[in-house]
Amino acid sequence: MASKIGLTPEVLSNFQVANVFSDPATVNQEKPITSISFDDTGEFCVTAGDDDSLNVYSCLNGTLQSTVYSKKYGVTLARYTHHKNNVVYASTKENDTLRYLSLHDNKYIRYFHGHEKRVTGVAVSSNDDTLLTSSLDNTVRLWDLRTPKCQGVFYGDGNALVAIDAQALVFAIAINSYIIKLYDYKEQGRGPFAIWTKGDIQSVYGKQAAWTSIKFTSDGKKLVITTVSDMIYILDAFDGTWLQTLVGNAGPNRLTSGEEVTTCPNAQFVLAGGRDGCIRIWNIGGPRLDDKPYVNQAFHTTYSPHKTPITMMGFNPTYGLFASGSTELLPTRCIHLQEFIHFTFLSFRSPKMISPLTICIDRGGTFTDCIGFSGLPGDREYVVKLLSEDPSNYKDAPTEGIRRILEMATGEKYPRSQPVPTTHIESVRMGTTVATNALLERKGERCALLITKGFKDLLTIGNQSRPKIFDLSITKPDVLHQKVFIPSFGVKISNRHTLSRLMLLNSVHGEEQPSDNKIKGISGEWISVVKKPDVGLLKVQLTALYNEGFHSIAVCLMHSYTYPDHELLIGKLASSIGFTHISLSSQVMPMIKIVPRGTSATADAYLTPCIKNYIDGFVSGFDDGFKTGKTKLQFMQSDGGLVPVNNFSGFKAILSGPAGGVVGYALTSYENNVPVIGFDMGGTSTDVSRFDGHYEHVFETTTAGVTIQAPQLDINTVAAGGGSRLFFKNGMFVVGPESAGAHPGPACYRKGGPLAVSDANLYLGRLLPEYFPKIFGPKENESLDKAIVEEKFKALAKTINQSTGENKSIDEIVYGFIKVANESMCRPIRALTEAKGHDASNHVLAVFGGAGGQHACGIARNLGINKIVLYRHSSILSAFGLALADVVHEVQEPCSERLGQNDRFVDERIKYLESQCQKELNRQGFKNHQIMKEVYLNLRYDGTDCALMTLSPENKDFQTAFQKVYMKEFGFLLKDRQIIIDDIRVRGIGKTVQLDDLTPTKDIASLQKTNKIFDVSNPPDSYTSSYFEETGRNNRVPVYRLTSLVPGAQIKGPAVIIDATATIVVEPSCSALITRHHINITVGRGEKKVVTTAMEPIQLTIFSHRFMSIAEQMGRTLQKTAISTNIKERLDFSCALFGADGGLVANAPHIPVHLGSLSHAVIYQLNHYKGNLYEGDVIMTNHPSAGGSHLPDITIITPVFDKGKIVFFVASRGHHADIGGISPGSMPSNSKELYEEGAAVKSFKIVSKGHFDYEGVENILCKIPASYENCSGSRIFKDNVSDLKAQIAANQKGIVLVKSLIAEYTLEVVQAYMMHIRSNACNAVRHLLREVAKSHANEDLVAVEYMDDGSPIQLKISIDSKKGTALFDFDGTGPEVYGNTNAPESVCHSAIIYSIRCLVNQDIPLNSGCLEPITIKIPNESLLNPSEKCAVVGGNVLTSQRIVDVVLKAFEACAASQGCCNNLTFGKGGKNKDSGKVLPGWGYYETVAGGSGAGPGWDGQSGVHTHMTNTRITDPEILERRYPVILHQFSIRPNSGGRGLHPGGDGVIREIEFLEEDIQVTILSERRVFSPYGLHGGEDGQKGLNIWMRHEKSSQGKDVIRRINLSGKNSAIFGRGDRIVLHTPGGGGYGHV
Repeated sequence: MASKIGLTPEVLSNFQVANVFSDPATVNQEKPITSISFDDTGEFCVTAGDDDSLNVYSCLNGTLQSTVYSKKYGVTLARYTHHKNNVVYASTKENDTLRYLSLHDNKYIRYFHGHEKRVTGVAVSSNDDTLLTSSLDNTVRLWDLRTPKCQGVFYGDGNALVAIDAQALVFAIAINSYIIKLYDYKEQGRGPFAIWTKGDIQSVYGKQAAWTSIKFTSDGKKLVITTVSDMIYILDAFDGTWLQTLVGNAGPNRLTSGEEVTTCPNAQFVLAGGRDGCIRIWNIGGPRLDDKPYVNQAFHTTYSPHKTPITMMGFNPTYGLFASGSTELLPTRCIHLQEFIHFTFLSFRSPKMISPLTICIDRGGTFTDCIGFSGLPGDREYVVKLLSEDPSNYKDAPTEGIRRILEMATGEKYPRSQPVPTTHIESVRMGTTVATNALLERKGERCALLITKGFKDLLTIGNQSRPKIFDLSITKPDVLHQKVFIPSFGVKISNRHTLSRLMLLNSVHGEEQPSDNKIKGISGEWISVVKKPDVGLLKVQLTALYNEGFHSIAVCLMHSYTYPDHELLIGKLASSIGFTHISLSSQVMPMIKIVPRGTSATADAYLTPCIKNYIDGFVSGFDDGFKTGKTKLQFMQSDGGLVPVNNFSGFKAILSGPAGGVVGYALTSYENNVPVIGFDMGGTSTDVSRFDGHYEHVFETTTAGVTIQAPQLDINTVAAGGGSRLFFKNGMFVVGPESAGAHPGPACYRKGGPLAVSDANLYLGRLLPEYFPKIFGPKENESLDKAIVEEKFKALAKTINQSTGENKSIDEIVYGFIKVANESMCRPIRALTEAKGHDASNHVLAVFGGAGGQHACGIARNLGINKIVLYRHSSILSAFGLALADVVHEVQEPCSERLGQNDRFVDERIKYLESQCQKELNRQGFKNHQIMKEVYLNLRYDGTDCALMTLSPENKDFQTAFQKVYMKEFGFLLKDRQIIIDDIRVRGIGKTVQLDDLTPTKDIASLQKTNKIFDVSNPPDSYTSSYFEETGRNNRVPVYRLTSLVPGAQIKGPAVIIDATATIVVEPSCSALITRHHINITVGRGEKKVVTTAMEPIQLTIFSHRFMSIAEQMGRTLQKTAISTNIKERLDFSCALFGADGGLVANAPHIPVHLGSLSHAVIYQLNHYKGNLYEGDVIMTNHPSAGGSHLPDITIITPVFDKGKIVFFVASRGHHADIGGISPGSMPSNSKELYEEGAAVKSFKIVSKGHFDYEGVENILCKIPASYENCSGSRIFKDNVSDLKAQIAANQKGIVLVKSLIAEYTLEVVQAYMMHIRSNACNAVRHLLREVAKSHANEDLVAVEYMDDGSPIQLKISIDSKKGTALFDFDGTGPEVYGNTNAPESVCHSAIIYSIRCLVNQDIPLNSGCLEPITIKIPNESLLNPSEKCAVVGGNVLTSQRIVDVVLKAFEACAASQGCCNNLTFGKGGKNKDSGKVLPGWGYYETVAGGSGAGPGWDGQSGVHTHMTNTRITDPEILERRYPVILHQFSIRPNSGGRGLHPGGDGVIREIEFLEEDIQVTILSERRVFSPYGLHGGEDGQKGLNIWMRHEKSSQGKDVIRRINLSGKNSAIFGRGDRIVLHTPGGGGYGHV
């Protein structure tokens, strides 16, 4: 055996006969051999003969191994499959039959029926068990050897021939000897990607020769066309160009299948046998001389031993042999194997010549999708989909995917035991869930946090809000760091730089000068460095930390966004010590707000080492291509851009996978300026996003409880996917959020799982087991289990029908769950569209993900969308999107300049940042012309916190651009305010590929122009039984394989289209048009089921979603359009929908204290106006006797009219930072009368028939309050007006949505379901009361609690267990007080409805029905029902909390929480006591967290808001930047929670220093006298304490600090340097220790 050599003309010109294979048969003397095929090993070949025989020969020794006759059926075109000893062949006597035969035992494995005439070609895929056949019946059919069913039919409109390229990527169909169509082998159903009409191909004699076969050369670059003449044509396989005509052959003397011609493995030579017995060889690899085809003569002709025409030629690449066959006038038939002279070959396999590969990988939680391109996306593609975890077969899924793609592309085998070569790989692009999974599962790197002193618990407290307001067992995700380290610089306020208000103002005007302790920060703000760090001490401390085993650290210091020097110093020291990963917040994301910046830095320290470890493991599976940089390795970031592996970090990888999908659908679906909604439905969740020509980024998001500050694509996730579980609860259909997961999975997975959405689709005939992989059951060889699904749904249907008294069919019930799932997925889409002012119906729905196609039509109909687009790679679109993505490099720095006042400085910084982007992208290999730079300024109006990232327009007019964006986002401008630059951001983009248009419109237009759109008439692959709402159960729904559908095919619903990895349901009244790259579904309205006023559980759930969506969208509009910190940042507002009677219909889960009181306000106005309300009227109210809570909470109420009658009300309530009164902030601690708390209005038409009464508002908020002694009017009137207009806008949004709902269902139906939903809530409460009565032996529930002033709140609850009703009797409660803790009656109702909702502990609609079974009795002129003029500001924020304590104590539900909101206000301005003049001023208001009470089965939570409030707190850096204060401490108050089997949560310590004189500080708090109670043996939580650290002069003239107890309620004038220190209460413990 000689070594491997290459084929050359010299080698081919010298060959000799190696063996003559003789057949012992002596019959059928003139029957020629018609085909030859070699098995995968090259050791054996099989021939077919006209004598109906199959003969197997050894290629090594020339012996005949076996002979099989097929006399009955005949035999031709025999082909070895990839299974040893198995061949497939076409019969000659039954024209429509293919037969699959085992040569081992001479038994037929399978028959393939379908062709109506003789088969003319058989092409077997090189990669799998599929094959293509052509026939004289003008069709080409696709077969899978594992099933007798035809997998696809291609109609040729004439004689058809077929060929598959050696890589099984492309196949060609030739029709009528002049048309060639090329198809993607994996995406046949998309239709041909190229169609060539080759009528110009003629013989050199000017005649058209009939084609007998087409063949690809081994490299796939050329097509060889054989004919009945002596001509062979060579075409370019990429563009169809006619390259050569091979002449000189003695062509066949009859119609053959072109078996007499073969090609060599190097794709350079063609060998043909002639009817004259000669073998001719042509060199087809030469260069083309001009644009015209040329005549190519054979360079070698030799006479073979054959005396008769040669009828077949074959090449054996394994052993370097080719074979020729014929028939002779002799008793035997001979096959002559030719061997090249002097050489034999162990192997003749050489790597295929391929263009460098780009491989894109989306590593998901369940599957890893891989797609490789040889050239550009859309050229040669290689697709692999595999499990992300399969340790029994491979260590790493992306590595395995790359290995498989390389084998497909090169034809070489790459053992898993060896490193994968990167020779043929140009780049690998990856999106990964490694970071996301580590975050969700909390499996990141052990890390420590270095943070400014006083803030060790800052990230634990966060913004102090709780995730779910009705959960008594409050759960918050754990922080990512395992230890907090406070850098000690030797002084109390070490490592602290302050940013005062005075410094901020001076920095803008350039008045401040640098000094030893005053430095100008990056943003232009002046920084006061209190004390420089002790480097020696710091190094010792860091070394000790390192020795504890912490090698990854995050560093986050106050104001490091503008002054990073101290962080850089720590980073340098840590690096010298040996820390392997150091995340500096000033480098991770240099933006103001220490909490999200700190969590981002911590996330980076926690996740990036995981990413690096994964990357190191990944790279180790390859040769050194990645390490040397010869092969690029890039990762997708959350912002939709690629970065080199060295720049990839964990906190920017959270949306790495979904981001690829957004890029994918944006570039394949967006066209003609029509915005697109991306709908990516997976197994456990659904991601929705929007694209309107630019990627929508957000810069602060929360994932798995971790707030991350980084640019991310705006992707909303809803917990509804194929695995979402199905429930029937409280008379309602519920889908999710619980998921069946991958294990056990839905019931149909055969793992004992629960019913899920996938089961519903299976039952309804939308998911077909026969087309689903058989990977289930103990041996993973069974299909989806339909029987168990039917059994479980039958049982569930019985339960539902018994509960409702109805007799719905199982189909109706199961479809009900699909409708509910669709509606739940529509809610986030409405939030992306309607809530932002976009009409959802004006969008295209781009559907991808495994489950999306089953719900696409239903989702589109719900949203009014009439066009759905599914790209051909929809099931792997996130991977495909990586191929289309650009490389990005971003740089950003803070700024504090006013727009237009220091343009030169800003321009210089922009140029510098642009140069940094250019430099980095040049380093990565991009040329200047490939680089784009986008410049952004993060702009906001002065005095607001809402900054908008504004892209530079071409004319660089940022002000106009900002105003345009602001108007689009919020609907108004603040023209009297300056614009502040918060950040300068430059996004450098390296353009990687320039692609043709991948959208469908051009294809559709072309099909329309050529009149090639047609209704599919050929038989479907099968029929299935499916249920649709408008048609019922249909047992003849056609099922089509996408591979059998050509471009222009139009399918009318109902129908099911099966793709390789997806099922697409075309519902009735819809139609699907197939184009080259897309399925385009047109959605008809159809016959929608008529919804009546009768209660139906399915519609009950849907209306619950719709009503709640209205309230939620009102809330988003209010937050968006308001300007105050209270509403926009602290979220101290509520929005709700009410019936025409004023009863609550839906209240978005905003602020609990507003829940019941809002309804009182609406009912008061309804009675007050008594028919004198008109369309265009809007009412303003805040008075306690008119349903108000406290005066700063102003309510705006708008009636909704239909045909001149009020049919609903919408209302919004927002906390205004100041409305006048005796103290800034309008939250006085010492108010005794209502007027002292500010403006009070029972009813005022702020808008009358469309006219906004500005003067009236000014009179109410400014003039009337100021008329009282020692009182001022509003100190921030302009802000009041802006927020009031925002509330009006929120109400208007609600009106539009209500009217839309009425138009969709009719007023009668909407109002009927309003009542049904109330009844549903009522029934849930009745059930609760009956259960409580039963557990308490029908005894009364009694509890009493005391306010800090000694006033009792006494409650007796008497429950009627038969009726399920209760009397809440507050008899014995103390009288109204001469103070401000009086609580309006409406507040008491809010506390009760909140408590009841918590006790129900199920997701029921919150509405007035919750209180229907409850009678509330409150003594007049008591603490809970005070007279009209009583002060009430504390009743809303303090007494409300204590009412909840009493209710929960009576029910013995849990221990007491902190029982307080810890209301702190401070500010300046208002009426001067001496002069009476109103001075301009400012005010600040916050509520402070505490501890929550423990309960049966849970510990209390520390540092969180409880019960009646859930407002957020201002970030420390924003607080210090905006106000003249220093926040010295905000931390958990250790051991303040009560001990117990389940300990109570701890309160917090908050210490604020004031930097100016004469600041009025007011504290309004409770639980400073009586401790929060423990329960069932649990100890009480600690009481709160308010301390004033007051600077004074002693009698000796020395500076002293007095520590003064302010008590629970007080107000004082603080001087410069004074501090207030709040110690908030802890929660009570539960159970004996």
